[in-house]
Amino acid sequence: MREEAEIAARHRRAAEAGDPGAMSALGTLLLRRGDLDGAEPLLRGAVQNGDRAAANNLGLLLHQRGRTEEAAAWWRVAAVAGSAAAAHALGRHFRERGDEPAAEYWLCQAAEAGHPLGAYALADLLDHRHDPDAERWFRAAAEHGHREACYRLARACAERGHDREAEQWFRQAAARRHRRAALRLGALLEERGETKEAAHWYLTAARDGEARAACALGFLLRDTGDVDQAATWWRRAAQAGDGNAANALGALHAQEGETETAERWYRTAMEAGDVNGAYNLGLLCAGQDRAAQAEQWYRKAAYAGHREAANALAVLLLQRGDAAGAEPWFSKAAEGGSVDAAFNLGILHAGRGEEDVARRWYERAAAAGHPEAALQVAIGLQRDGDEHAAERHLRCAAGGGSPEAAFRLGRLLDGTEEAQEWYERAAHQGHSHAQVRLGMAASQAGDVTDAAHWYRLAAEGGSRNGAFNLGLLLARQGSEPEAALWWTRAADAGHGRAALRMALLSARRGDLPAAQQWCERAIACGPPQVAERAQRLTAAVTHELTA
Repeated sequence: MREEAEIAARHRRAAEAGDPGAMSALGTLLLRRGDLDGAEPLLRGAVQNGDRAAANNLGLLLHQRGRTEEAAAWWRVAAVAGSAAAAHALGRHFRERGDEPAAEYWLCQAAEAGHPLGAYALADLLDHRHDPDAERWFRAAAEHGHREACYRLARACAERGHDREAEQWFRQAAARRHRRAALRLGALLEERGETKEAAHWYLTAARDGEARAACALGFLLRDTGDVDQAATWWRRAAQAGDGNAANALGALHAQEGETETAERWYRTAMEAGDVNGAYNLGLLCAGQDRAAQAEQWYRKAAYAGHREAANALAVLLLQRGDAAGAEPWFSKAAEGGSVDAAFNLGILHAGRGEEDVARRWYERAAAAGHPEAALQVAIGLQRDGDEHAAERHLRCAAGGGSPEAAFRLGRLLDGTEEAQEWYERAAHQGHSHAQVRLGMAASQAGDVTDAAHWYRLAAEGGSRNGAFNLGLLLARQGSEPEAALWWTRAADAGHGRAALRMALLSARRGDLPAAQQWCERAIACGPPQVAERAQRLTAAVTHELTA
């Protein structure tokens, strides 16, 4: 400060002696300090004594005083004299007035003189009217270290798919504390799996007040298991108006059963303009059997264009029997890209017997990767006899996790080693028919333990064939009482052979009334050959009872 005071004193003495350079230097120093009253006479004196460089600073001073036209006149003087800074200021003045041709002329003068701010301002002007020459000037400003130019250039590179160059410029802008560049750099790194460095840039941007970065950092922390820190950053982002973060907080509290807190955050998200907030409120209400409120929130989100809310609303209407009201919402959701809605439209039309329309919707959902839709397409193709095309769709559906598709694919490939693999996949996913099929294969191979394992799984899952076959296996092993339990379960579920077995078992035990009742059950359940045997047994039992 002493050194600056000495310099100021030296300039003042020289200025009082009439030195225009000293007037200019002292006026500039006072201008930087904010002493406009002290600076103005010195700068005017310097200009009047032929110091054209002082004209630019005099223009800045007058601009700060609100005397823009007089400021522009002095900037013109300085710009004509070769001041790039004055040309830049004059260009910005004309742009603010809406005189783009004049603005472009003076900004071009500044940019071509190597003035980074002039290059950026020119690029921004050209970019505003989609002039491809804008990138050239963004690059010129960026190469001189202009951080906003670095960011804008990076975005342009990213839009063209030049990711490597985009990353380079994002890095340069982020290193200069450009928070949006740090956010974009973090997203780019996260996308390619470099989460540690991504977290660093998200943290940098978040600390500088970028709410979206705080939200993204929260998701990264959640994925690493640090839910508490994730919530801290989500809260910070939500309080700064980030709806996505508010939704994340709502979901977190909903998972913990804190529905009131969840609802408050979902409302915060909605107030921030995030339509997901209304959709999530609908899901929350639906989970609490508050159907009327769920419908209200689904409608709000659906009217705002939320496709999954439109689908959820349609499902809600369909569940209460309003198919006519559901269909337009399914259509709106499907046209908006909802794969589930396309599948649901297929179900709706199939239920009306409109198979061709249903298949079109199934095919649309299947093309987007919906496994159950691919299964329905495959079933239709099998009905048409097109096994080759059916196999392709079954593979897609089975690969997408459909146990029914895996089972059907196994049947289609029956007799091959691959078929066994698909049966096993379906069985491990709980498909009872596949479990029974594996049990039968194991039994034929003499592997009683494996057969019992698969039959038991199927039976416990509600398969009457599984229960019947498990009973046969146990009976062969001498465990007739346990076999009777499984045959009873199968017979109660409508399995005729199981009922006949129970009739024979009851007859052998001398319980003829029970045998007669089981025969009646077997006759009712069928199939015909079982019913015929049951009738013969009934006749014998009746004869014994009346003898």
